Amino acid sequence: MAVDGVDGVGKSTFAAELAAVLEERGRPVVHVSADGFHHPRAVRHRRGARSPEGFWLDSYDYAALIANVLNAGELYRPAVHDVRTDEVLDLPWQVRPDGAVIVVDGLFLHRDELVAYWDFSVFLTAPFAVTVARMAARDGSEADPDHPSLARYVQGQRLYFAACEPWRRATIVVDNSDLDRPRMV
Repeated sequence: MAVDGVDGVGKSTFAAELAAVLEERGRPVVHVSADGFHHPRAVRHRRGARSPEGFWLDSYDYAALIANVLNAGELYRPAVHDVRTDEVLDLPWQVRPDGAVIVVDGLFLHRDELVAYWDFSVFLTAPFAVTVARMAARDGSEADPDHPSLARYVQGQRLYFAACEPWRRATIVVDNSDLDRPRMV
C-alpha cells in the first residue's frame, strides 16, 4: 500500500494513522518510509543541487526499495540510506509478520517503476501554499512556494505530476489541506 503526495502534505502522519487502524483491526503492518531509500547526495545532486529534474529523477533508489521491501518476501529492510548523514546503511533483515500489510509513505510512489506494486494506494493532495507553509513550520524553510530556494522541490514535484498524473493512478485521492479533516475527492 502506498501513501504518496508532495513534501509537507502529511504522508508520514497519514500512513502511521492508517497503519494504526489496520493493526487495531487485527492486521499486522510493516510501515516503511521511502525516505530510507534515498540515493547518496552525489547521485541526488548530479544534475545540480537546485535541479528540479534531479529531484524528480535522482532522489530515490527505487531498485533498493523494491529489493529490500516490495520484493523481499518474508524478510525486509526498513532503510538502506540515512539522508541526514548521507551514510549507506546495512541494517539487519527483519521478519515480516504473516499476512502483514506493507505501508510505504513517500514521494513519487506512482511512478512507472513502482505503480504495479501497489494493491491499494492513496494520493494526498493540498495546495503548495499549504504544504510549503507546513514545511516552513516543521523545518524552518521558506514559506513561499515561489521562493527560489524551493524551486528544486516544487518544480520537481510538478514534473512528477506531468509525467505520472498520480491522482489518476491512485486508488483514492484524499484532500489533506486540513490535517484534522482529510476528505476523499
